[in-house]
Amino acid sequence: MKFSGKNVLVTGASRGIGAEIAKTLAGFGLKVWINYRSSQDEANQVASTIRDNGGECEVIGFDVSDESAFVSAFKEIVSTDGELSYLVNNAGITNDKLAMRMKTDDFMSVIDANLKSAFIGCREATKVMGKKRFGSVVNIASIVGETGNAGQTNYSASKGGLITMSKSFAQEVASRGIRFNTITPGFIATEMTDKLKDEIKDSFTAKIPLARFGNPTEVANAVAFLLSDYSSYITGETLKVNGGMYM
Repeated sequence: MKFSGKNVLVTGASRGIGAEIAKTLAGFGLKVWINYRSSQDEANQVASTIRDNGGECEVIGFDVSDESAFVSAFKEIVSTDGELSYLVNNAGITNDKLAMRMKTDDFMSVIDANLKSAFIGCREATKVMGKKRFGSVVNIASIVGETGNAGQTNYSASKGGLITMSKSFAQEVASRGIRFNTITPGFIATEMTDKLKDEIKDSFTAKIPLARFGNPTEVANAVAFLLSDYSSYITGETLKVNGGMYM
């Protein structure tokens, strides 16, 4: 991969898909800012892995749903590096319940963590990247943002909103040389899916044409492509990484 920028902020990068994104981008030569909210030890482990492999990184802790903290993080990054070339909005939560039992707070907590936080990141990124008229943002949505899913009205709404919000940002800032794209992962093998019973995994796998769960590296490589110069004429796009489960 070829990258014209030098650094990237990855939110929610202490574990799972976010950690793999951070390690993959560091492997391509970018300085990675590893964001975490509460898992500092895990974030430090990701940083150690990156450094042991010759990469450059910093660990930065803040809650992405806290606007002032997110804005301050941008200021710290720019103060240290002089710029922010790339952003990956990966942080997110779930709070699953059937809609009839879901309280408004249950709904809004997921909207705040998944959608509002990404908006803040995207908005601040356009300010910083606009000064150099260069930048690329990848927002991590989900297959359920395209299909919906029972028990996940809040999560589906947040991820569906992220897809269309990304398209709006793409239209607004294309003239400044800033690109916005989205990735919608399907079922990816992580610590969360490892806890599922085998029969549940089998039922999900039966719906996937490639007949397996994806792995975090496959998502990370897609992120790298959309950030890189190799995708320089792609913006406002949604890249499905789901094994063909939803086409």
